[in-house]
Amino acid sequence: MATANHSRSNSFPSQSHPAIESVEDHLCRLRADSESTSVCSKLASLRNLHECINDLIQMLSVQQTLSQGNWINELLEGSLKLVDLCALSREIVSLTKESVHDLESSIRRNKAETATSSDISAYVASRKQIAKMVNKSIKNLKSFNNKSTTDNELWTMLKEAESHDLSILKSVLILLSGENETSSKRSWSLLSKFTTENSHVYSESGAEDLSSLNIEKSTKNIDSKNMLKKLKSSDMTIQELEEGLEALFRSLVKTRVSLLNVLSH
Repeated sequence: MATANHSRSNSFPSQSHPAIESVEDHLCRLRADSESTSVCSKLASLRNLHECINDLIQMLSVQQTLSQGNWINELLEGSLKLVDLCALSREIVSLTKESVHDLESSIRRNKAETATSSDISAYVASRKQIAKMVNKSIKNLKSFNNKSTTDNELWTMLKEAESHDLSILKSVLILLSGENETSSKRSWSLLSKFTTENSHVYSESGAEDLSSLNIEKSTKNIDSKNMLKKLKSSDMTIQELEEGLEALFRSLVKTRVSLLNVLSH
């Protein structure tokens, strides 16, 4: 664990350095984001932030600062957890996309009358599997330590970025679980316990509501036309999430490789 008594490296670039300003600018945008900002937009902001962080890590002065104490090991541990969390989010998006398309196909095969009971059962089972995966991942995040333990400027920035990563990826998982308003509030209350003081938990915006994806196996006389409409409206959000997570995953891996290079030098 890094201590709070590390002094700032004399080689650390000044706050007026373009690389520092670029990271700070992206962090400020994320701090200013409101609940009405779409999750997909926030994923894009994270990707841009990590591109700037990766450029920052290429600087020799920054690499020297990160080599102090145990900082690099802590950052690598955090980056691995974020890569894993993003990979899980991508897996859940893929499962969601597959189950939605399967149900749409079933309804269309039956000339928009209704899906077969077996197809509905398979869809409901898939949604339950996704909810279970989300709940498990949230519980596993209890051990995630993304609090800054020093007032070093570089360390504080990188830990704040980690905090935004964590919060927004959590919001993606909740969005994909399609929880209703009541259960969502309970989950967000749980999530907020693991959020650092310098960030906030991002709730899903109304434009990205996927709660209509959750249906009961016992539901009878489903309005197939209405259901098709809801499934179709979710397609765009699912596609945007898939693309946003893919881009963020690549950026997170790139950042991790840069950190590993610092450790190996």
